[in-house]
Amino acid sequence: MTSAPARVPAGFQTGFAVRPDLVVEAARADDVRAAVADAAGRGLPVRVHATGHGLPGAIAGGVLISTRRMDSVEVDPVRRTVRIGAGATWGRVVEAAAPHGLAPLNGSSPGVGAVSYTLGGGLSLLAREFGYAADHVRALDVVTADGTPRHVSPDSEPELFWGLRGGGHRLGVVTGMEIGLVRAGRLYGGSVAFDGGTRNGGHVIRRYLEWTRTVPDTLTSSLSALRYPDVPQLPQPMRGRYVLSVRVAYTGSTAEGERLVAPLRAIGPALTDSLREMPYAESHTVHNDPPFPHAYYGDSVVLGDLDTERAARVLELTGPRAPMMTVVQLNHLGGALAVRPAVDNAVPYRDAGFLLRLLSPLDGTDVASVRALYAEVTDVLAPLALGRSLNFSFGGGDRTEGFHDARTHQRLAGLVSRHDPASLFGGSYGVSRDGR
Repeated sequence: MTSAPARVPAGFQTGFAVRPDLVVEAARADDVRAAVADAAGRGLPVRVHATGHGLPGAIAGGVLISTRRMDSVEVDPVRRTVRIGAGATWGRVVEAAAPHGLAPLNGSSPGVGAVSYTLGGGLSLLAREFGYAADHVRALDVVTADGTPRHVSPDSEPELFWGLRGGGHRLGVVTGMEIGLVRAGRLYGGSVAFDGGTRNGGHVIRRYLEWTRTVPDTLTSSLSALRYPDVPQLPQPMRGRYVLSVRVAYTGSTAEGERLVAPLRAIGPALTDSLREMPYAESHTVHNDPPFPHAYYGDSVVLGDLDTERAARVLELTGPRAPMMTVVQLNHLGGALAVRPAVDNAVPYRDAGFLLRLLSPLDGTDVASVRALYAEVTDVLAPLALGRSLNFSFGGGDRTEGFHDARTHQRLAGLVSRHDPASLFGGSYGVSRDGR
């Protein structure tokens, strides 16, 4: 273990200052235990930093535990499980599982920390077929606020096992996790993009919503909408255009995949079409998330359902005439996401039909203006809103309402009061000080 008063590990999110009093570079679980015990003894708050994608806001003071060196990945192909350290990224897990024809329930970006993503629920590329990543957790190792290392499973610490899977980071510092893998050596997927200008965006999203009512639970998809800048680094068809892209991931045959996406291709002329069969190791190309650090603010709305009129209004607010660039992503939920696992967990809103995510780069844009725009969007969606997603709140650390339904929130609050009565890992329940 190494520590320093000011050397903060570089993170993916650059929009918010990270200035702890002390940084601890943990190399093993015992380093985490020692750091937590020392911080508790001195009354200092503890934050955790793996890759820094999900930073909830500025961090000032306290102890920052960096887990990026704890990046071990060990696959057991017989049991179809993987044991991952707190700093492992999804890219490393996918790479290790691929030779065995197996895959984790990873997110779209290979650089995101696998443990943090899973603690927040984990909405994967294959979510409608296999459920949330948290549903596949077998066991966790965690250091709680009293400095005690605990092995948490359905048989030991069952209440903590419930809360850690979907409850976020308020119950302790997870140092390792065992998760189940699924058989997915390849998939049919990619994206098809359409020009959203001249009122075509409303047409595309209407056809997409109609299409989602017809697809099987084994097909997972999302729709993104954003105004691309006119820069030479982008492919020619995208430059300067307002583009709507439908992303698809399907583990069935290529022939059946082609049949299922035929209605998408019939929407109109495509700017690009990358739908194809691919090795699962190339699954990150479905979304092509930017791999470079940058500044951004983001939030989300979990929806019971969504109608064309409200969806079109969201595009009007966030599209080419918006005051700042805003990326809209609409995830189709349902399928296995609606089914509670055999051993229940704290993932909320199983009855949701869609998740709407908003993300705005902060270069030249202030947070107050972004929040004002997002408030207009949430007002439009309010009659259909169930809550917000814990995994997709970037920079809004002072807004914690809606991450869980009332019953789940109350149960989690009870767990926090028992395991962290001094609020070592945050304030009132729901405030995460984890930089992810």
